Formats: sequence, C-alpha cells, structure tokens
Amino acid sequence: MLSTKALGEELKNLGFTFYSGVPCSFLKSLINYAINELEYVAATNEGDAVAIASGAYLGGKKSVVLMQNSGLSNAVSPLVSLNHPFRIPILGFVSLRGEPRISDEPQHELMGTITMHMLELMKIEWEYLSDNIREAREQLHRANEAIHNQCSFFFVVKKGTLDNEILRNQSGTTSRNVEKRQKLHPDENPSRYEALTAIHAMRDEHTIQLATTGITGRELYQIEDAECNLYMVGSMGCVGSLGLGLAMSQPHKNIVVIDGDGSVLLRMGSLATNGYYHPANMLHILLDNHAHDSTGGQKTVSDNMDFINIAASCGYARSIHVHTLQELKEQILVWKTEKKLTFLYLPISRKSSEQIGRPIIKPYEVKERLRHYLQKNFGPFECDSD
Repeated sequence: MLSTKALGEELKNLGFTFYSGVPCSFLKSLINYAINELEYVAATNEGDAVAIASGAYLGGKKSVVLMQNSGLSNAVSPLVSLNHPFRIPILGFVSLRGEPRISDEPQHELMGTITMHMLELMKIEWEYLSDNIREAREQLHRANEAIHNQCSFFFVVKKGTLDNEILRNQSGTTSRNVEKRQKLHPDENPSRYEALTAIHAMRDEHTIQLATTGITGRELYQIEDAECNLYMVGSMGCVGSLGLGLAMSQPHKNIVVIDGDGSVLLRMGSLATNGYYHPANMLHILLDNHAHDSTGGQKTVSDNMDFINIAASCGYARSIHVHTLQELKEQILVWKTEKKLTFLYLPISRKSSEQIGRPIIKPYEVKERLRHYLQKNFGPFECDSD
C-alpha cells in the first residue's frame, strides 16, 4: 500500500500545489491530504474541476484533478476542447471503479472496462499508480516531464492503492450576498457587440478578459485582439470555472468572465462553487439573448430563469441587473473600486455582427500570449521551473 503522505509530499516537491476534484472513495486519502496541506477547490462536477485546474495553470500553478472514473465522462468536453487545443496540461488521478473481477456497484461495470481506452482516445498518457513508493516516485517524474512538455498525464488508481489519510477539521468559508438589484425599468437591449465594446473599453493593464465559446469570443476578437484576452473555442459552460481558477491563482489581477445564457445553463453548479470560494477579483458578466446564437438562434430556457437571485443565493457578494451600457460601465467601475465577487446580468438583443470571422491566432498561441502577459508583472511561474 502506498503512503498517501509520501505521495503528496513528492507531488509538492515537484511543484503541484493546486488541486480540484470531486470525491471518490478510492481517492479519499489523496483528497484529504490536499485539503489538509495544500489548496483544494471542491468542484460540483468533474468537468468544472478540469476547468478550474486549467485556470490555475494559466495563472502559474501546477494543477492536479481528482475524480472517479464515472466522472471522467463528465470531464471529456474540457479535456478534448479546452486542454487539448490550448495545450493546457494537468495531472490527473482517476479511480478504477468497476475493475473486472473486483466486486463493485453495477453502474461502474462498463466504465471499469473502458476508462483506459477513453484516456487513450483523448491522447492522454496514463499509467496505473504503483503502490510502491520508489516506483511511484519514478512515475511522478515521468508525469512531471509530460506536464513540462504541455501534455496532460493521468494516473489510474486501483482499489486499496493508497493508505489512509485522516481529514482534519475543515474550515469552511462563508460567503453571502450583500447587494442584490432586480430589474427596475425597461432594458436597453444592446447588441452583444455593443456590450463587448463597452466591457473592453473598461479594461486596464491589470485586467484579464475570458470570453465564452461561440460568437462572444469571436466578436471580442473582432473588437480588438488583445494579449489580455482569452477566447474559448469549446468546453461550453466552463468559462466561469476557468475564471475561478485564474482568479485564485492571480489575486492581484482583475479577472472578467464574459458568459452567455446557454453557457451558464449548461453548468449552473459552477455558480455555487464560485460563490463558495468568492474571489473578490472576479467579475462575472452574463449577456443573455435567450438563444444559442452560434448554432442558428435556437431558444434557450433562460426566459424562466431568475439569474440575479440564483447568483445571490450561491454567494456572489453583488448580483446586479444592469439595464443600459452606461449602467454596465458604472457597475464595472464599482467592482474595480470595491472588489467583491460580482455578477452582472445584462439582457441583450439577438442581433449579431454580420460576416463575423474566427480568430486566426491558434488557441495555444492565445494561451502562451496570455501567460506571458501575466508573467510581465509577476515573474516566472512555478509551473515553468521544473
């Protein structure tokens, strides 16, 4: 049986200090170690955990994700459409529930036979984690080399591999809404392009802008291709979690997350995680046109949603309905001045730019440019000093 503490210490020596995940009984000891000794973000689902860890990597942290193999299927979207095209490497530990000839619950039977095939199909290098510390150290160094080469690496963990690590008393954070403003008068309903132009005009040298996948990122690119911008090209619904990881790893930067109604609806659990950890340097802006604009304008179900109350109940300190572009600018300035986790909701029209193009810069080039931008003020990242 492998000493969890020895494994954790070796990971820490290699610079892996940021963890995110969803619990699994096979991995509980490593999760407990991360909670006890390091920085651990409890995600509401495995895809969000991958996005959170990826955001932390953008901000200079070597990141680890922990999940049950049933949750690997939940993480496929960000692994193939965020980590792969952006070349964002993360270290993963995935349990092997449903291992053939090992008694387990029936819902794990299929995943026990396809987990490794799934990793291979996603072009992720993997190994079974050894229960011998000498061999495990060698494995970790191989994994670390893969991370250094911008390739993700996963360990598949069998039942009984890790010894017991007692979870100490957890000091929960408290976050509550202190300001909530519902709709007060008719909305201006600007176009998305106009809203993005107003948001972009408010940036400064300390601002990083993350635009959700689809037309939002494409229009922001059209307004100005700035080195402080990241344009999501996939992993729909993950931009808020990416922003959380980046905000926590870069507390002195202003992280502006520009989201859409379809995106938020896809992974609403991320709002609870954001509110729980409540980074004051994160601004979450939802541009709601009640439609999936990038795919032909099909309606979303956001007509029925009260996003202001939802964000407030999740722990966003400020949750504000903004009616006009001028009010949007004013509220961005308030956030920059007062610094509290803030959610701004702006209804927009369904009008999009005509003949809008796609970024010609490749996703991994956007990532490298953004990391270089961050390094200008804060020096080399720990994940570059292998």
